[in-house]
Amino acid sequence: MKVLVTGGGGFLGGAVCAQLVARGDTVRSLGRSPRRALARLGVEEHLGDLRDADAVAKAVDGRDAVIHCAAKAGVWGPARDYIGVNLTGTAHVVAACRAKGVGALVLSSSPAVVHDGADLEGADESLPYATRFLAPYPRSKALAEQLVLRADSADLATVALRPHIIWGPGDPHFLPRLAEQARRGRLRRIGKATKKIDTVYIDNAAEAHVLALDRLKPGAPAAGRAYFITQDDPRPVGETIDRLLGAAGVGPVTRELPAWACRALAAGLESGGRALGTGEPPLTRFLVNQLTTAHWFDITAAKRDLGYVPRVGTEEGLRRLRAAHEVPAGRPEREAW
Repeated sequence: MKVLVTGGGGFLGGAVCAQLVARGDTVRSLGRSPRRALARLGVEEHLGDLRDADAVAKAVDGRDAVIHCAAKAGVWGPARDYIGVNLTGTAHVVAACRAKGVGALVLSSSPAVVHDGADLEGADESLPYATRFLAPYPRSKALAEQLVLRADSADLATVALRPHIIWGPGDPHFLPRLAEQARRGRLRRIGKATKKIDTVYIDNAAEAHVLALDRLKPGAPAAGRAYFITQDDPRPVGETIDRLLGAAGVGPVTRELPAWACRALAAGLESGGRALGTGEPPLTRFLVNQLTTAHWFDITAAKRDLGYVPRVGTEEGLRRLRAAHEVPAGRPEREAW
């Protein structure tokens, strides 16, 4: 197939590109800057911004399918920036697919689109979209996901995947940031940290997108639907963080703050940050909520309709992550996508 991967230079997009190339697909990436890792794979790179409809249309031209991974992530920043990239950018992708005769569109979404702040334990895809959000990212992704699923038709089959907390070697953001805070002694447990959460190893998340692409055609069971993608192995949030830190060579988090105090502190820091324009605060209400509620999911539907199973188990993923951080002196670490 001739496939466009938006955000092919990102953590997830890069892994998707690698799997597509490995099986013989012709892959093009749309991103804002060139990446050496993509060039080494033989991926054709188109430089452009999702907010530029013409750039998106040029990248989509001549493709059989699109896997849309690019997005503005994070928990802080003007809502207009998230809407511009995640919603308007996605609208440009949908429009280009229709105009260029692309038959399949896979969107990389997020479980945050259904998380309204309460515990989610064994939740499945029947859960409605949240009506309140503590950050602009999940709201913009919810709007983008609904746009893509509504676009499903006899000419363009669409599907949305919701991978939850992607981790593994090559992660340029989540674990490095966590590990740096731990090394500085700035990490604290929020409450008892016993609520269970789901995660997904990078290779499993990427494979889910490839599997969805292969099963996506008009009228297929997956067409017009969303699917949770996880390790199918929920663990307490405190244990999850400590094991990821351990794989990165950092000790466990040992100090704790009450959840109520963290909620109050986060609200104050957010208000102060907005008033003073000091940038992202070290703690936000969204982050506190994520660390003090359960969010794990039933992936029966993904197994049934996509043939998805997490082939790399949690223990094997941690072993690979640990090996990636044990780099001999003088040898560069794996390049981040």
